[in-house]
Amino acid sequence: MHDNLYAFLYQGFGAHLEHDFLTQPGQTALTYGTLDELSARCAALLRDLGVQPGDRVVVQVGKSAEAVALYLGCLRAGAIYVPLNTAYTGTEIGYFLQDAAPALFVCREHSAVSQDIAVVLQLADDGSGEFSDALAAHQPDPELVRLEPDSVVSMIYTSGTTGRSKGAMLTLNNLVSNAASLYDIWGWQPSDVLLHALPIFHVHGLFVALHCAMLGGSRVLFHQRFEVDAVRRALHDATVMMGVPTFYTRLLADPEFSAADCHGMRLFISGSAPLLATSFDEFAKRTGHRILERYGMSEAGMITSNPLDGERVAGTVGYPLPGVDLRIADDNGLPLPAGEVGVIEIRGPNVFAGYWKQPDKTAAEFREDGFFITGDLGSIVSDGRVTIVGRAKDLIISGGYNIYPKEIEASLDELAGVMESAVIGVPQADLGEAVVAVLVADPQNEPEADAIIRQLENRLARFKQPRRIFFVPELPRNAMGKVQKQALRERYRHALD
Repeated sequence: MHDNLYAFLYQGFGAHLEHDFLTQPGQTALTYGTLDELSARCAALLRDLGVQPGDRVVVQVGKSAEAVALYLGCLRAGAIYVPLNTAYTGTEIGYFLQDAAPALFVCREHSAVSQDIAVVLQLADDGSGEFSDALAAHQPDPELVRLEPDSVVSMIYTSGTTGRSKGAMLTLNNLVSNAASLYDIWGWQPSDVLLHALPIFHVHGLFVALHCAMLGGSRVLFHQRFEVDAVRRALHDATVMMGVPTFYTRLLADPEFSAADCHGMRLFISGSAPLLATSFDEFAKRTGHRILERYGMSEAGMITSNPLDGERVAGTVGYPLPGVDLRIADDNGLPLPAGEVGVIEIRGPNVFAGYWKQPDKTAAEFREDGFFITGDLGSIVSDGRVTIVGRAKDLIISGGYNIYPKEIEASLDELAGVMESAVIGVPQADLGEAVVAVLVADPQNEPEADAIIRQLENRLARFKQPRRIFFVPELPRNAMGKVQKQALRERYRHALD
């Protein structure tokens, strides 16, 4: 077992120091050798600033080579890396800084919320700023802090859609085991070139994408954001792309996107939010590639994946990763038979150590036998393939009946003129809750609400059919593409008064 995550990653790219690592549009490529030097300079800087092993380093910056070096420098120095969404406001940042109590805060620009932090450095999106200047003034320090397998190396704050965000503490063993599994099951090759248009403040873009690339000594096409034209051009030089479903729907919305754009591609991966079956099918028809969907969360990294070799079934998230135990359970933690819907519970080396400073919350989320209660609803077929039905908090109970929004959304998404749908439960005096659908319509073929209801009559039982339908230009999403249903529930809570 490795005693430092950086040492584990270096095992992959250390033999390729002369190879390009990050290639950014309009910039000189960064080699793995330069990355190694920059991260060692960063470790020296952290030590000079008084950052000790186990101290938190909170980071709210854009995508740059310097930002990646900062992450790796924290690994070298044994500091706990705490990335934050770049869209968070000052009020939100104030909460995170108070909760994490960092020894260092690295941010895009100084603000009032950072005044109570002892050390603050600025790092602009282009990689310039106080942090970079300080980095250049330090000599590389090759020392790697030796850690225990259960040492916390990163803390990822959950999205907080149902309350205050919680810091999920991820250990050395969590991240090493997950990266090793993904590198293996996705057939990573040193010749792979990763198209990276994800943010790096989350599990997907930071750990899943970059760790796989580093273990392969692979080149990364590093894009600040997802832009259809730029991504289409970059696909010609790539072999692997990881994205959220929105990436794929936006590519498909471009009538010129075709198999010709994907001639060198080996693998398309989707996660962080459910991929519509219609998107899966259309992408396969248009390009000849079947998107590999997987399932993960902040508290456990990746949990399941569709197979690299074998059938990838639309609407499913595949099989548990090696070493991961997954079961479908009732509210009391009792396993349910194959095919029944229940709460997904998991146990394995990828499962986090708990929530920062919240021992009671941590204890409440684990069963006595060590299974973590994910809060996601799903089912398993007899061969072990997993299907996600939705979040437990999204379950609608109407007149005593359990209604799973994803089933209704699947029916809605098949209808002509419906581009996207989100189904929620809202208060209703007689039934307790009733179904409301929020739709994004095709502007060239916008359907009538009454016509949609009529089409659902032969598809869904009456109690599942929406009582009201609302049209919106776009669904509210977080930075990882997940639909923010809590925001929709708040907006439409009085829809049936």
